Parts: sequence; C-alpha cells; structure tokens
Amino acid sequence: MVSFDEQKLLAASERIYGRRGEIEAMADDACSHGISNILFSSSGGSQAMLDPFAYLIRAYSGLPVRSVLSAELVLTGCSMLDSKTLAIMSSKSGDTPETVAAARWLKERGCCIFSIVGKPESPLEELSDYCFVYGEGRPQELVAYIFLGRILQKLGSFDRYDAFADELSSLGPALNSVRRQFDDRAIEYCRLYHAEPYHIWVASGDLWPVCYAYAMCVLEESQWIRTKSVSSPEFFHGTFELLESGVPLTLLVGEGPCRPLDERVKRFAQTYTDKLTVIDAATFELPGISDEFRPLLGPVIMNAALQRISKNMEHVTGHPLDYRRYYRKVEY
Repeated sequence: MVSFDEQKLLAASERIYGRRGEIEAMADDACSHGISNILFSSSGGSQAMLDPFAYLIRAYSGLPVRSVLSAELVLTGCSMLDSKTLAIMSSKSGDTPETVAAARWLKERGCCIFSIVGKPESPLEELSDYCFVYGEGRPQELVAYIFLGRILQKLGSFDRYDAFADELSSLGPALNSVRRQFDDRAIEYCRLYHAEPYHIWVASGDLWPVCYAYAMCVLEESQWIRTKSVSSPEFFHGTFELLESGVPLTLLVGEGPCRPLDERVKRFAQTYTDKLTVIDAATFELPGISDEFRPLLGPVIMNAALQRISKNMEHVTGHPLDYRRYYRKVEY
C-alpha cells in the first residue's frame, strides 16, 4: 500500500484518545456554564469536518444547532446567538483568516468557543475558551465525537455515551482495517478514472459534507480534477441530466436514515452510466465497533476509505497532494 504507515496512524489515533479525560473535562466545564444552542463555524474542509456533527446533535437531542461558514458569519450574523451559545470551530493551521475573524466576532458577542486546532499557540487557540491541539493526532473527528458526545450525555440526551466512548478506543485499528479493505478498489478507481475530464460525486445525510469536502478539497484543490458534488436528494433536480454513458459517478452510501436516498441514485445511475462506483459504509468490517454505533461513525469510515483514493491518485497522476498554485501562494 502506497503512503500507508499503519503504526503512525495507530499512534495518531491513540494520541487523541489518550486525552479523552481532558476533552471530557472541557465538555463538563462548558456544560456547567449552560448551553442554549450550538454553532459550527469554520472554513473549507474544516467546516465540512464539523458539519456531520450537526446530524449527531439532532439525532440525540432537541438542542438548536446551526452551521455557518466563518466568512459569511461576520457579514450576515446569526439570530440564534446569545451568551450561552457554544461555538465549535476548527483550523489545521489555527490561523485561517476567515475563521480567526469569526472567532473574534463571536467573542465580542459573548459566545463560548471550543476549537480543534492542529498547531499550538495559534490565533484561534488564543481566542478560544477551550482548545484541543491535536498536533500529529488523527482523525480530528475523534475530538468532536468525545467532546460533543459528553455534552449530550451531560444534557441527558445520550445515556449510551460511555459505551460509545469506550468503543472509540478501537477507532484507530478499525479505520486502518477500512483502509486495507478498500485499497485494491482505490487502486483500480484511480487507474480507470484519473484522467476523466468530469466527475459527479453524490452522497446524503452526514456523508454529504464528506462528499462535498472530498470533491472540493481533494479532487479539485489537491488534484485539479473537475468535479461536481451534489446531494442525493438534489441529484434529481438538475445534475442527473448530465449523466450518460462514459460519465463517472461516485456514490457514497451511508448506514443512517438517508440511505434510501442514496439507493435511489444508485438505481438510476446503474441504468444510465457505465462508470458507476458505489462506496458503501455498510460493507466495511469494523473490528471493535458494535452495530449499535456504526451509523454514528459513517463520516470517519468513509474518509478512511477515500484516503486510499487520495494516496493512490497522487501516485498515479504524479501530482503531489500538497501542491498548490494559489492557496496561500498569492493574494486573493
């Protein structure tokens, strides 16, 4: 397997899980001050990483939750904000200009901020009431699962949190298993489709942010592959008119309540294109993870599989994943 350091990935996951108590303590303290609603606000892939957790909150509680991109937040505002708003933010660098500006804007309005940051001593960390610096830890979602799961438990909405969090100790090995299970398919996918001029990517529910981010931040930004991402329910209100023989469509299928929407797209695509790829979260074995909690982990399961497309695509195209023409290179 190209670019696959199993032990490094395991250590990264263990590095975060080993600080479970620290994350839970921050959640407990946030709850002690009261939480009236939750706002997710960041930029790009960091926002997409957070967005699936809005589905988690809605599934387990009636707590109001909203997602607003940071660049929009400072211009449009958010009517639900008050002194007990908990804002969840993320930035790999900790200095993303739009995210930092939104954090400053939120602090001026008395909101509490919990941030997930890759580098220590960043502007975002300085503006946050609570900050978890993951450094070389992965996946970042593990931080959010623990922090938000604990909050839901403290609010009386997730009485199975302890069992769920205990199983998260197996997340690292489980995700490595997913990577191994999918690698052969990823190699073939890259061989067949790396030079295609146009791709359609489709998903729904908590996998829609994964689909959107992968199309934009990996295929477009990192590989310069023209890609249209569309949600499963919206596919039939526009994009499906562009599907025909020879057009590759990649469908991400989840295990949650939106699965019938994905299956509808699958049935249609099987008829009208000969280049359909279905990646179904339900097909992966997850050692150490029970059936009860599998549906909650769809985003990290799918991201682990897609990582193998990324690594193999880089290998096939010769285009490094970290090469950019414009991002942080020119004024924009």
